[in-house]
Order: sequence, then structure tokens, then C-alpha cells
Amino acid sequence: MEYIKLAEELIEFNRKSGSMFHSIENIKNYMEEAGYTYLNEGEEWKLEKRKAYYTTRNGSSLIAFKIGSDLTDYHFQMTAAHSDSPTYKVKSVPELEGPDDYLRLNVESYGGVIDSTWLDKPLTLAGRVLVKNKDKVESKLLYIDKDILLIPNQPIHFNRDMNDGYKFDRQVDLCPLFSAGELEKGAYDKMIADEMGVAEEDIIAKDLFLVNRQEGKIWGVENEFISTPKLDDLECAFSAMKAFIAAKNDKAINVYACFDNEEVGSNTKQGAMSTFLHDVLKRINNNLGYEEEDYFRAISKSFLVSCDNAHALHPNHKEKYDEENRTYMNGGIVIKEAANQKYTSDAFSQAVFKTILEKADVPYQNFANKSNIMGGSTLGNLSNTQVSLHAVDMGLAQIAMHSNYETGGAKDVYYAVKGLEEFYNSNIKIDSAHGFEVE
Repeated sequence: MEYIKLAEELIEFNRKSGSMFHSIENIKNYMEEAGYTYLNEGEEWKLEKRKAYYTTRNGSSLIAFKIGSDLTDYHFQMTAAHSDSPTYKVKSVPELEGPDDYLRLNVESYGGVIDSTWLDKPLTLAGRVLVKNKDKVESKLLYIDKDILLIPNQPIHFNRDMNDGYKFDRQVDLCPLFSAGELEKGAYDKMIADEMGVAEEDIIAKDLFLVNRQEGKIWGVENEFISTPKLDDLECAFSAMKAFIAAKNDKAINVYACFDNEEVGSNTKQGAMSTFLHDVLKRINNNLGYEEEDYFRAISKSFLVSCDNAHALHPNHKEKYDEENRTYMNGGIVIKEAANQKYTSDAFSQAVFKTILEKADVPYQNFANKSNIMGGSTLGNLSNTQVSLHAVDMGLAQIAMHSNYETGGAKDVYYAVKGLEEFYNSNIKIDSAHGFEVE
């Protein structure tokens, strides 16, 4: 079945995406295979209609675009997702000696981690390492393909309150075990150097993160579930990418964005609040010979789908969810809304997106938080601070968001690819906020 095939491809994509740097490297590989041309931000761009390109920033964010051949109604049709997931980052001085012969790692949380889900599981490290190569320093990826770490729980005999709402002290309880006597201080840097095939003294700096080694699975009697690390938000990043590559639209400039640092607020040089999207769109505009006035007119007619996963009704805690605006795994694309504008969806943008999904015969559902519970936020409203345009927030329903092993519906990847491909294939003609047509 097609949905099983796509779900299996997602599991493999997530397995390879040990860090945000690896997520982007995997997306780059898809782009290269599809014939996209790489553009270096620091070099001159020469763009042509009917061609497809991509660029990156910091090695952890990527924007790709396809230029249509008939831009009579010049505008952009965009999706945005994010490459990062909650985890723990290893500090620059990484080793904690003791007690006795133990060697542990010193880490701090990255994003809204559910601490308990990281205990008693095989872990490894992934990220980037800055390495001296003669007179030059180069950034290289590292993903150690071995179980090398574990964060151990206390035995319940010494912590009788463990099942009564124990609060983890991240400086004490969340230190990964690295050795129980076989390794001595300095072993961490030696391990990194050996893995990289370089001398220890040639390593200048590192951005390394813990990775759950647990395998992703499609499961259930009827294969209805998918569980994997990093479902939020690589499920959306993957689905939007597949749709973007497959789609053809001669009457628009299709854009795919995957930003880093959503889990920590997006306000970095490579986050959704950065100038990255604005810079790319302006360079496209200028390179194709358009004036600044043309750019402003194009943005007013453009549309963004912000893609970040959504909360499915929890089977054991229905009291946390709105009685009517709740969503379900395998129920189709989730359109998210919030009166406080943490999500960008409004009546206009929902009407545009629902029209497209109905055209594609893709099921959709609406999500809103319970009015007395504060929800999370995502990247659509943040990117709008730099490029302001009509936008809708969507996601795929999942449970255990921000666990290091999340669960969703196996069919929803298929629904997302199909729906977003229709979005990219359609020609959306927007008349300010007065009305629209979808061709």
C-alpha cells in the first residue's frame, strides 16, 4: 500500500536525521537527486525560469524554490517546516568525573524535552564538528553509529517517590553515563577525533546532541500507527519536501523552507524569525529583473502553509482537549487555529487551504486548544514578522509530542504529501483579503 511505503521512507529519513544538520543534509540529497542546483549564499546568483534551486544557512536551514515559466501573475506559494527536535546538547567541556570510576557527560536541554522519555535507552551523538585542515577550518558532520551512552534511572528502592510525580534535576538526573571504569578523562575528545579521522588538536569546536537509537516502527494489528524519534517535526518536513519535489506549477514560484531552532524560539540567524526567507525571496525578485514594487505586489498575492505537527486526542486524557475541536490520528491534515494568533490560520487562509484539500479529496480536521489551557506555538506567525503574507497552520495528529519516541497515524504522511502536492500544483489567485480563486 502506498501509505505504508511512504511511512517506511519517513522512518528511514528520521533515522538518518540525527541532528538538525543531518536533517538538512538528507533534504539536500533529495534535492540533488531531483536535479536542483545549489546556490551558495555568499556567491552571485544567476537564476532562470523553469529551473529549480536550493540554498542553505548554517548547514541547518534550507530553502528550495522552483521558478515557473509563466509568471504573469507573479507570486510565491510556500511551505515551511523545521529541522530540529527537542533533545540535549553536550556542553563544550563535556566530561564529568566520578563518583569513583564513573565518567559522565555534561548536557543541557534543547527545547521542551520530556525528560523521563530519555532514561534507560541506548543513545548516541550527532551534530557538526569544526576541524582544522591546514590553514582552513572546515565544518564536518558526525553521527556515531553505535550505542555509546545511557541515562540511568534510580532504582525505586532508593527513590520511593518515583511514581508520585518525581521532578528531575537536569544537572543531576540527566547526565548520560559514558563509562564505568574502562575510560578515563579525555576519552570523549579522543573518541570524537577517532570517529572523524583527525588529530584531537585539530578539533576546534563542536555542536553535538544526544540521539535516541530506538528504531522507528509501523505497528498495530492493522498497521495504523507509526512511532519514531523526531516525528515532530520531521514528519511535516519530509511530507512537504516530497510534495514540493513532485509538484509542477508554471504560474508561480514554489518555495520549500525548512528552518532550524523552532524548538528554542526561532530567533536565530537561521530560524524562522531570521531574514533567511526574506533574503531568498528578494534575491529571486531582483535576479529575475523585477523591481521592489513588484516584490511587494507579489508578496500580497502569495500564500504560506506552516507545517508543524498537531496534538491528537490522548486516549487517557480526553479532559485536556476541546470537546469539538479535537483531532485524531489517521484523520487527515489538521488545520490549527488560535485566537491569540500563535497559529496563523484565519477564515481567509482556512478557506484557501480547505478549497485545495477538497480539490485533492484529502480529509482534514480542525484543532483548537481548550480555552483554559495554553497551547504551544510554531513557526508560521514568527516567519510572518519578516515576510508578511496570508498563511495557514497545519500539522499531522500525533500523541506524546516532545517525547523522544513519538506516535502518529501511518496514513497521515500520505494525506500530507497528497494535499501539499495539490497546493503546489494549484495556481492560487489572491485579491488582497477580498477573495481568491484556485486554478
